[in-house]
Amino acid sequence: QVQLVESGGGLVQAGGSLRLSCAVSGGTFNSYAMGWFHRTPGKEREFVAAITWNGGTTYYADSMKGRFTVSRDNAENTVYLQMNSLKPEDTAVYYCAAKIDYGLGYNIKNDYTYWGRGTRVTVSS
Repeated sequence: QVQLVESGGGLVQAGGSLRLSCAVSGGTFNSYAMGWFHRTPGKEREFVAAITWNGGTTYYADSMKGRFTVSRDNAENTVYLQMNSLKPEDTAVYYCAAKIDYGLGYNIKNDYTYWGRGTRVTVSS
């Protein structure tokens, strides 16, 4: 059974930084593409960032480019999301997700098979 557990969320002032982690157990971590999504109040879960199975390619939503960095450590079965220059509109519950990496669909939430329960990020103005 594949389990994903996010951590690192919290309250931060605008302009600050947070680093989210997602620890994966079960399955074969180095065969998974990993994605980060967030859900803001009143909206559907939206794509934030993703990384291929070997960390060779990363993808970002336009509003996160230049501020967020996704990375992974395949030896530790963990994926990270470094969030800098945070804005109040980044306030959301952040979820990590995993899917077998077949080279497509990195920003498609319905393509992901496994999900964590989320970690809340609140950015105050």
